[in-house]
Amino acid sequence: MPVRRLATVASTILLVAGLAASPSAAEPIPADQLRQRAFAAAAAEFGVPERVLLGVSYLESRWDTNGGTPSTSAGYGPMHLTDLRAAGGGTHHDEGGEDPRGDSARSPLLPQAPPAPEPKPELQTVDLAAELTGTDPATLRADPAQNIRGGAALLAHYQHGLGHDTGSPADWYGAVARYSGAAESTAAAAFADEVFAVIANGQHRRTDDGQRMRLAADPGIVPARDQLAELDLRIPDTSEVECPQEISCEWIPAPYQELPGNDYGNHDKANRPEDQQIEYIVIHDTEGYWDTALRLVQDPTYVSWHYTLRSADGHIAQHVPTRDVGWHAGNWHVNAKSIGLEHEGFAAQGTWYTEAMYRTSAKLVRHLAEKYDIPLDRAHIIGHDNVPGTVPNRVPQMHWDPGPYWDWAHYFDLMGAPFAGGKVRPGSHLLEIAPEFARNRPEFFGCDRDNPTARCPSRGSGSVVLRTEPRPDAPLLTDIGLHPDGSPATMRVSDIGSRTETGQRYAVAEVRGDWTAIWYLGQKGWFHNPPYAPRAHTVRGSMVVAKPGLGPVPVYGRAYPEAGAYPEGRPPQQIVPLQYELPQGQRYSAGWRGQSEYYAATTFDPAEHVVVRGDTRYVQIQFGHRFAYVKAKDVLVLPALR
Repeated sequence: MPVRRLATVASTILLVAGLAASPSAAEPIPADQLRQRAFAAAAAEFGVPERVLLGVSYLESRWDTNGGTPSTSAGYGPMHLTDLRAAGGGTHHDEGGEDPRGDSARSPLLPQAPPAPEPKPELQTVDLAAELTGTDPATLRADPAQNIRGGAALLAHYQHGLGHDTGSPADWYGAVARYSGAAESTAAAAFADEVFAVIANGQHRRTDDGQRMRLAADPGIVPARDQLAELDLRIPDTSEVECPQEISCEWIPAPYQELPGNDYGNHDKANRPEDQQIEYIVIHDTEGYWDTALRLVQDPTYVSWHYTLRSADGHIAQHVPTRDVGWHAGNWHVNAKSIGLEHEGFAAQGTWYTEAMYRTSAKLVRHLAEKYDIPLDRAHIIGHDNVPGTVPNRVPQMHWDPGPYWDWAHYFDLMGAPFAGGKVRPGSHLLEIAPEFARNRPEFFGCDRDNPTARCPSRGSGSVVLRTEPRPDAPLLTDIGLHPDGSPATMRVSDIGSRTETGQRYAVAEVRGDWTAIWYLGQKGWFHNPPYAPRAHTVRGSMVVAKPGLGPVPVYGRAYPEAGAYPEGRPPQQIVPLQYELPQGQRYSAGWRGQSEYYAATTFDPAEHVVVRGDTRYVQIQFGHRFAYVKAKDVLVLPALR
């Protein structure tokens, strides 16, 4: 950077801090207020209203630095300056060979490798920021203060390009919309509207690296939304979308197409909820960038899901009507009763999810949950990592996205369904996993595909790891589905064999000092849960326990009907237990309870599809990291009162 530029920046920082006027009266800036001052300095340097700069940054990163690592859309730092060259192309990383349909009546459908992403301006904003500031891209990525300067320079550049040089925050609507990088008018507008909602309501929080940040509320602000017309953006097709009005959605259909060899793709026609109740909303990540995901879902020979969400601005594409069944969860019973949302991202690479995507996803899920009467809890709003394998040999092939860095607590806060409860004590019945995301940082490894034994970036996580004894150096538990030889689970980021996730509920097995044990895969799993840093709280609910005298109870990956329920000409699906058992005396949190069901849909003609229902009833339980099913006749359902 030129010396003159450095001097200008230094003077600006001193002036904003109020230190230049009287050196003798100067007081040091508190260490936890440096970022707030950096925003003020950058705003002054580039002539951007400070509240606009703060609002844009909040919607991208919530003012966090994320240790200088990229987001799921290659964005760095508080201002989400994008650099696809540095972030890399992304791949299907450390995922199993899951059959996304998960239907034993059909041959497995194996996933494809995604094509490499194409460089686009919205994925390379760091170059323009470097040109405008005279700061090299590496520094813009890694240095929070310089990153903020880069974002301010971009906003000022967009504002000047539109010919709006006013200092009023309300007149920066067009520049904010341009900052989103969206090519769609609705997406740019939704991003800008959300930024100005943040400005109107105000925000304050402590960042992931301990900085205290505040944006004072400005409830009277009226943004100049008419500036959107100046951006000349495309108007997307919204003809078939099922989304709330306040978010940006477009219709990009997945093909329902007949293929050679009596085959078809890439989803199944249905008539939900009239014929089948929708019980689950499944949260996935794409393991590829936005354009890659759109290319794959439009391939008639590939798989499908209902919605894709873009990271940088939260824009949504709907591909399959919610009445129809997508091929996304690797378990046909869950597919037939769920809606699948794919979020642009990579489960294992230590990347982070943007606030813009969290917000639009939360609004969409809340809308769908209200429409289909789906409870807003973690027994029904589930990750792909919670979905069980259908039969024993499918268990190790199941995917585990969205991974340990998805912030379930913040997500449910945005949906208006926060996790809350009391202190876990001896005698407590049921608990809900709820660590403080930013401070909870398990030491996983395996995020770097070029160095698979290296530790993952130190990042906030919703995961709580379990141990065989109440001490930090005790071995992890054993998941015989993932480790058939009986060896303990590991801290590999993809190994969920001894791991819980925020919002999941488990029965309390024991409390000993600052340690709490839960029942998990037939074992007692311990985690550190001190009063000064609790990782769980008590809740009310229901638990199941094996009926006395039955011995270990079989556990299933799908809730299928008995053979006698199938009509003539429909081969019965086998009811195959998984490799796990529910032992006598152990309790597990209960979720969905209902009638057995199988959607027989193996032909292109929807008129030949039929829903088979049996007399067998099942109860969903939180058995390990994934849920499972037990037959209602094998268990008692008990209340958890405290």
